[in-house]
Amino acid sequence: MKSPGTAAAGSAALPDRNAYSRGVIRLNIRIDSLLAGAERAVGAVVIIDVFRAFTTAAVALAKGATKIIIVRDVEEALALRAAGVGDLCMGEVGGRAPPGFDLGNSPFEASRADLKGRTIIQRTSAGTQGIVAARHATRLYAGSLLTATATARAILKDAPAEVTLVAMGLEAVRRSDEDELCAIHLRNLLQGRRGSLSGTRDVIMAGPQIPDFHDPAKPHLHPGDLDIALDIDRHDFAVRIFSEDERLVARKVAA
Repeated sequence: MKSPGTAAAGSAALPDRNAYSRGVIRLNIRIDSLLAGAERAVGAVVIIDVFRAFTTAAVALAKGATKIIIVRDVEEALALRAAGVGDLCMGEVGGRAPPGFDLGNSPFEASRADLKGRTIIQRTSAGTQGIVAARHATRLYAGSLLTATATARAILKDAPAEVTLVAMGLEAVRRSDEDELCAIHLRNLLQGRRGSLSGTRDVIMAGPQIPDFHDPAKPHLHPGDLDIALDIDRHDFAVRIFSEDERLVARKVAA
């Protein structure tokens, strides 16, 4: 990130869509994808990972986690916990929790865990890779459907000229319906259009990943993960990334 921020409370209404047609609001919004998209993202940047990194992160913060340290590697996560920098390691490699991790990449699992007052270290194959790669962002957010409206409000409060919405997809190398649709939904919110919550859910539910959440051979994908991930605007806060002690730290911020 170009400049670190500090967490702050505040509120901002979504814009009137007619403000765009009148030219009152000039906001250049671009949608990009995958790791390369994160690397070239500029302005206020939202790194989107619906299934499941940033859904899980939002749940963890809602459950009382103090902060989430975002890292690229499993080894870094384990080393930080061993050094007492964090309490729990959370995330996945190939969809499953790596050896030594306390939690997987499951919002359902996070919703059942005692996380109050804990510092979490998160590593995933798509979402956290995008956060680390988004070096040109002036403001950086971790995006999911759970925090969509709050994220849009947080962005608009700062009135940026440029916004980049990055859909991280599968392993950050293949596009996925849920992340692309979340990006479109966020764009609509930023431009004053409410969009269709049911339509967004329906298209995602028709996608190729959905059967995996009901496959007994894939116990790391809990049906409850799907229910939580598609609970649009479940939480009224944004997940913003700050630079603290040269680490990338996710905190919930009022919007």
